[in-house]
Amino acid sequence: MAGLNNTQERPDTAKIEGRAASVPRMFVDRVLASPGAEAFRYPDDGTWTSVTWRQVGDRVALIAAGLISLGIKPEERVALASGTRYEWVVVDFAILAAGAATTTVYPTTHAEDVAFIVANSGSRIVVAEDQTQVDKLIAHRAELPAVDKVVVIDGIGDGDWVITLNELEERGKQLLAESPTAVTDRVDAIRPDQLATLIYTSGTTGKPKGVRLTQDSWTYTAAAMDSLGVLSEKDLNYVWLPLAHAFGKVMLALPLAIGFPTVIDGRVDKIVENLAVIRPTIMGAVPRIFEKVHGRVSETMAKESGLKKHLVDWAVKVGLETSRVKQSGQRPSAALAAQFKLADRLVFAKIRDRFGGRLRFFISGSAALDREIAQWFDAIGVVVLEGYGLTETSAASTLNRPSAYRFGTVGWPMPQTDVKIADDGEILMKGPGVMDGYHSLPDATAEAIDGEGWFHTGDIGELDAEGFLRITDRKKDMFKTSQGKYVAPSAVSAHFKAICPYASEIIVYGEGKPYCVALVGLEAEALMGWAADNGLGDKLFSEIARDGKTREMISGYVDQLNNHLNRWEQVKRFSIIDRELTVEAGDLTPSLKLKRKSVVDGFHDSIDQLYA
Repeated sequence: MAGLNNTQERPDTAKIEGRAASVPRMFVDRVLASPGAEAFRYPDDGTWTSVTWRQVGDRVALIAAGLISLGIKPEERVALASGTRYEWVVVDFAILAAGAATTTVYPTTHAEDVAFIVANSGSRIVVAEDQTQVDKLIAHRAELPAVDKVVVIDGIGDGDWVITLNELEERGKQLLAESPTAVTDRVDAIRPDQLATLIYTSGTTGKPKGVRLTQDSWTYTAAAMDSLGVLSEKDLNYVWLPLAHAFGKVMLALPLAIGFPTVIDGRVDKIVENLAVIRPTIMGAVPRIFEKVHGRVSETMAKESGLKKHLVDWAVKVGLETSRVKQSGQRPSAALAAQFKLADRLVFAKIRDRFGGRLRFFISGSAALDREIAQWFDAIGVVVLEGYGLTETSAASTLNRPSAYRFGTVGWPMPQTDVKIADDGEILMKGPGVMDGYHSLPDATAEAIDGEGWFHTGDIGELDAEGFLRITDRKKDMFKTSQGKYVAPSAVSAHFKAICPYASEIIVYGEGKPYCVALVGLEAEALMGWAADNGLGDKLFSEIARDGKTREMISGYVDQLNNHLNRWEQVKRFSIIDRELTVEAGDLTPSLKLKRKSVVDGFHDSIDQLYA
């Protein structure tokens, strides 16, 4: 096995060693340290509402007291089924302040899976976003005998099983009038090893598994990031990520440790628009967002003509050369630096204005980001720091640093997180961020965490000479052709999406076959723009996807892809999917990651035809 002894940086380990005992303790300490400072900002009837840490603290106390009044005890579970919004934040903090643990539920989860998660977790209370979520619970109420109450955020109660969030806060107000220290007593008693969060994995094979993450997992992750010294109270964080996802939860833990304000808006279709309005300095995102932005800007640039096109092409060339020089550890020559300064003023600054003009860096996680896309962003002066982690490791396990990043890698391990590569290439991890285990699944836990405490990630990777971790693919997604050659489909997919601005996904298939084929998913917004320019603007998405012009266009990009691949990796035939891949259809996870098996199963007839 290859190990890593990371001596390339000197984090402030005192912040890790002296971390708080629990997330609620971090929260209380933040309220005391910055009572009048802005904590969160969120959309409200066409405008933005800002709240201070004191205001957040007051509301969290009421909700926590309300939960205590309903009989919630330490480490009991409260399920939270809601999209990303400010109320998600205060309810989650309140659950933890009551000493309980949050069971996260995506709002897109089907009713039968919601019932399974709520029942399997043993959740006694469910906080539901609206009537849609409540109806899922009502439909399966017979399977949920342990659920005492459902609390609805937007909606009305039924006078019995369902109460409103306002009613819960009123109960909390009454309890605090009688017992003023009810919540603070709970917070003071929380231990680092207590259960804080149950996050259920997507479950593409069989039922989802509940990942048990302790209070210490989250306080460590926040303290480890703080120890790097790359964030400060002056930053402005923009969170759109699903807060039921571990990546989103990390982005909520950081402001507690560091104190910067966070803008919360879960509307994915508003991301680019919001960037220009919010003007954040940092934002976490998944590769799909960067692919869409890259594709949109590249397509716009390609439509330029004459002198303007010449200027844009020249600027990108200068930016890429500058990026390559910096990546090699050298400083750009005086001539190149002068050219970049001019290119930045004439072209790149205008692109960055679309992101608000203040971004220090993006953080990319959840799936592989193609190195060419990362380098393109770097060329225009926007740093994308790719990181790596799983739900089982509290999401943030490795990260490129602003002062040390390598495209195509996921950076160095976080301080006090150990990484090594097994003999078969699998990435193993050990550290405070690793889960306590799978809920009520001792055999699955023993299979994932070996006797020495190493978590087996299921990902294949390698460590370079400088200690940067590179992910090759998911162990279970790699396949072998009938010629005995291994293919890493996610790497092929990431490269194709960097080449083709109209592709949302390419699913490469070839297990036991003589050659590889692929399903190509198209990005609706980009495709419609292309269709309008090519005489297909009056057609439906499905008609455009099946049109010969579209196939010819995609075929050209597949040829480009094949020029960069080994012979056994090349896509010999492909089929274009005639609808957009979506979360609602089960093609993508709520964090916009491809559910490969679901798509392959759903379009297996198309794959069979490609081999006919």
